[in-house]
Amino acid sequence: MIDIGELLRAYREGYFPMNDPSDGLLYWCCPHERAVVPLESYTPSRDVRRILRRRDYQVRFDTDFEGVIRSCAAPRRSEAQTWISEEIIATYVKLHRLGIAHSVESWYGDELAGGLYGLAVGGAFFGESMFYRRSYASQVAFDRLVAHLRKKGYLLLDAQIMNPHLKKLGAVGISHDTYMQQLDRALHKKIRFL
Repeated sequence: MIDIGELLRAYREGYFPMNDPSDGLLYWCCPHERAVVPLESYTPSRDVRRILRRRDYQVRFDTDFEGVIRSCAAPRRSEAQTWISEEIIATYVKLHRLGIAHSVESWYGDELAGGLYGLAVGGAFFGESMFYRRSYASQVAFDRLVAHLRKKGYLLLDAQIMNPHLKKLGAVGISHDTYMQQLDRALHKKIRFL
């Protein structure tokens, strides 16, 4: 398991852990360009708004954290391996028990259809990973996360490394220096996630 104090210190300094499936080692990442989702300008897609109106999914917080992280760790069709190791799972499950790591879950009846997990520290939410088993389930969970963060007064939604899916959700790339300024402001806030 990763040392909790070391892990939280790393987040405060702009780093996050990733396991390299090719060698099984844990690395601390600090990208030159950071993906963040501007909370004030986020807008759900037309399709997500339609799904929300239909109420296809019930969104819950923290009812099956381990189910979410294990679903995120499952290899995807396009990738045979995952960066979420058993060491990372055990660490984040412990962080969840400590009230630091949280899950946002889209349920379709009794099925965990999609969701995401991350860490809430001060006024920053560090999004780690998301998954879906049904169309738009993860995007609905993401939309509800943004609404929750806005309501609570969060300043930063860190999406870590840009990819096409995050860009579609409204993420933008910012420089490391700009990220650290935003992170510093966010960490000075005292907010309870739930």
